[in-house]
Amino acid sequence: MALPLLAAPAGVTAARAARDTAPEGPLSVWRPGVAVQPVVDTGRPFPALGAVSMALPHMVPRPAIVSRAQWRADETKRDRHAHYAGGVGAVFIHHTDTPNGYDCADVPRTLRNLYTGQTRDRRWGDLGYNFLVDKCGTIYEGRAGGADRPVIGSHTLGFNQGTTGIAAIGTFGPGTPVPAAMEHSIAALAAWKLGLGGVDPTGKVRLTSTNDKSRYAKGTSAVFDAISGHRDGFATNCPGEALLARLPAIRKLAAGLQGRPPRALSGTRLTASPGNVHRG
Repeated sequence: MALPLLAAPAGVTAARAARDTAPEGPLSVWRPGVAVQPVVDTGRPFPALGAVSMALPHMVPRPAIVSRAQWRADETKRDRHAHYAGGVGAVFIHHTDTPNGYDCADVPRTLRNLYTGQTRDRRWGDLGYNFLVDKCGTIYEGRAGGADRPVIGSHTLGFNQGTTGIAAIGTFGPGTPVPAAMEHSIAALAAWKLGLGGVDPTGKVRLTSTNDKSRYAKGTSAVFDAISGHRDGFATNCPGEALLARLPAIRKLAAGLQGRPPRALSGTRLTASPGNVHRG
């Protein structure tokens, strides 16, 4: 199955579109000329910026991503420095809880409004989500720091470190159709990010909470699907009943994009290897 090669929507030019607090726990701050210190032990090496690509068996091509510059993010609004983990071991799926009747050409403006709300009003320092996907299947870079890098977001309180937050633009309550293009792009994005660390999208991972306000007390570890919903880690309705119901299909599609053989999702078990033990 081919990965989506998505062009920027109309109106996006080459010029400069619910985690619940700022990132918690010990952080690694990247500055030019300073080596990144991992805060997540993934059990696998993660390539440093500029390093030669690793030949992992389940790596997939990076899907097309509209950059922050293309959706004209005002970089003066965000924190100066990004924070990094040692790799990405899990993905949390969200919805933005915004109207569904948008024109895809207007998504950059929606992103700028979300960006303002999450930096100025919620004081998260930047967009909380690492990536956002619209109903046309276009993927947007969210939090700054490099789409290819394990940037710590502000999307799932207690479980931001070593994970990526992907937000579906819209509201997906009971009975709301999830567009096929959106679903496929979420799967392609998750397959790519998890593939960088050799993580099976249909597998299980163990995460350790870093915040008492999550579903789990700080220091408590719990088993999650490698592709989980926001509500699995935090008391919320996000990503909505309709999108939550599509996660098994998204996991299966992501695994197929990684070239993994089909298997019964109900029989998936956590394997006892260091590569799937992560801290939140």
